[in-house]
This record gives sequence, structure tokens and C-alpha cells, in this order.
Amino acid sequence: MKKFVFAMIVSAVLSGCASVNMGTPQQDAAAKTFKAPTDKAGIYVYRNESMGGAVKMDVAIDGQAVGQTVANTYLYKEVAPGKHIISSKAENTDSLEVDAKPGALYYVWQEVKMGLMYARNKLQIVDEAQGKKGVMETKLAETK
Repeated sequence: MKKFVFAMIVSAVLSGCASVNMGTPQQDAAAKTFKAPTDKAGIYVYRNESMGGAVKMDVAIDGQAVGQTVANTYLYKEVAPGKHIISSKAENTDSLEVDAKPGALYYVWQEVKMGLMYARNKLQIVDEAQGKKGVMETKLAETK
């Protein structure tokens, strides 16, 4: 019985909903034109799953906070060319390196996984088609 109650609590936490401040509809529409700046690179970090919706996940680039994601949201940040470390914190911290080229767009899928106490995450670079599809399924969260 105790295992059942624990499983129900974990399930509720992983499937509930949390909220973050959102970008404006105009910012969301502009980011979804997928136009890369000529002198910088654009990085999309998207989370198009509802699993773990009750868990906010902090996202940073080069140690600087970019924003938080919840279920079905994305962040968009322009960066200078060069190597950048994207990190995301949930029950675990995951990171990956992007060697940003000017005029390029990068799509990072923040995959949500089952954790021990709450959701875990894994960052993965995806191709343009998958990335655009994922971003179009989500809404822009406030990006710093």
C-alpha cells in the first residue's frame, strides 16, 4: 500500500502543471520566423512534452541564467559566435556544448525523464526539421 501511495504522489508531481512568465505574442511570433541574425547565432531550447509539467527547469548559457521552461515552452537566445555551454537543471543537471556559427540556428530538445523525486532532463541537439516542429508546438517563455 505504501508503494502505491508513493507512486501516486510521484505521478501527480510529474504530471501536474507549473507556470513561468511568458514572452509576448509578438516575441513568440518573431522567434517562430526562424530568421538567424547575420552576426550572431540563435539557440532554441524547447520542451514539448507534458510529462514533468509541475517541474520548472532552469536553463543557462555559459553559466548565465536564460530562463525557465515548463511543459510545452521554449526559450530563444542569440549568442556571439564561438563555443557555448548550455545547461539545464532539474533533479539532475545536464549540459552540452554548441560551437555557434554566425547566421546559424541551433535547436536543443530538453527531454524530460522520470526521476527519483521529480523530473530529470537530458539536452539534445536536434536537426532543423525536428527543432522547428518542436518549437512550433510550444510557446515562448520569458527569456533573459
